Amino acid sequence: MIAREVEISFQTGSDAKPIALIVQEASKYDSSVYLETDNKRVNVKSIMGMMSLALKNGTKVKLSADGPDEAAALENIAQKMSH
Repeated sequence: MIAREVEISFQTGSDAKPIALIVQEASKYDSSVYLETDNKRVNVKSIMGMMSLALKNGTKVKLSADGPDEAAALENIAQKMSH
């Protein structure tokens, strides 16, 4: 398992598109991918879980991945979260 801190830097709010793109990216990988913030931990492959976090621009989160392609998953998902 690997993890890193990521700062959210995309426009959030009522538009679910940025979250949907992150969920789509996470779904490409065999690894389990989780996001943690404010004592909540959700599966990044779950649109409902991700939406429940109500992420805001500038929020720092812990992104972790565990599995055969964890390094690629972590890197590419972190890039999506920082755009």
